[in-house]
Amino acid sequence: MKLAGKVAIVTGASRGIGREVALKLAREGADVVVAAKTVEPHPKLPGTIHTVAEEIRALGRKALPVQTDIRDEEQIEAMVAGAGREFGKVDILVNNAGALWWYPVEATPAKRFDLIMDVNVRGAFFASRAVLPWMKRGKWGHIVNMSPPIDLKVLPGKVAYMISKFGMTMVAHGLAEEVKGDNIAVNALWPVTLIESLATINFGFGGPENWRKADIVADATYAIVSAEPSARTGQALLDEDVLAADGVTDFDKYACVPGSSPMRIHWNVEAGRPEEKARLTE
Repeated sequence: MKLAGKVAIVTGASRGIGREVALKLAREGADVVVAAKTVEPHPKLPGTIHTVAEEIRALGRKALPVQTDIRDEEQIEAMVAGAGREFGKVDILVNNAGALWWYPVEATPAKRFDLIMDVNVRGAFFASRAVLPWMKRGKWGHIVNMSPPIDLKVLPGKVAYMISKFGMTMVAHGLAEEVKGDNIAVNALWPVTLIESLATINFGFGGPENWRKADIVADATYAIVSAEPSARTGQALLDEDVLAADGVTDFDKYACVPGSSPMRIHWNVEAGRPEEKARLTE
C-alpha cells in the first residue's frame, strides 16, 4: 500500500488502460478521481465513470467520478477543483485520455486533426497545468503522460497522430525541468507492444495473439508513481524497461493469448536500443 494517503486523477478512466490504471492505484492505497466522458452505459462501449468508481469503492478506497471532456479547459479546471474539494489534495495525474487516428496526411481532415490535437497534447498540457498548484502545495507529485519516446521514423502514415503524441512527450520533458525544484516528477510512458483495447480492436491492429493486457501499463504506471519524484523525471519510458528495473522478469503473464509472443514496436531509437525487425505498419 505504498500509495496510502495519495490522491490520483486518471483521465480516460472509464475503460481500457485508464480503468486498469485507476484500479491498480486504488489497490495500492490511492483514492482516485475517475475522469472521462462516459456517464451512461453504451451498447458498444463498456464501462462508465460510475461503474469504475464502484469498482474502486469495492476495493476499500474512495472514488470521485467526474464527467470530463478533456478538450474543454473549463471542464479540466472543474475536474481538478472537484478533486481538491473532495480530497484536499492532488498527488498524481495520469494523462491517459487519447484519440487515435493512424492515417496519412491526405486522409486526415481538419476536424480529425483538431480532435487528436485537442484530446492528446492540449488536454495533457492543460490538465498538467491545472494540478501544479496542488502538487506544489503538497511538495510532492507525479504526472505521467501516456506517450512514446520521440522517434521520427514512425511518422509516415500517421503524421497528425504522432505530432499529438510527441507533443505530450515534449510536455513531459519540458515541464519536468520547470518543476523539478518542487519535488514534482513528469514522465512519459508507452508500451513496447500493442495493448488490448477498443482502439486496437476497432482499428484492426492484429488479433489477441498480438496484444498484451492493459495490466502491464498499469503496473508500470504504479512503479513510476510509487517512487519518490526525485528518483526519475523528464524521461520517456517504456513499460518493459520500467518493470525490468523493478525486478520483473516474467512478461509472458501479460500476453492476452497464453504462450503467444506479441509483436514488439520499436520506439526508442535515440537511446540506442537495437532495431527490432517487427515494426507496426498500417
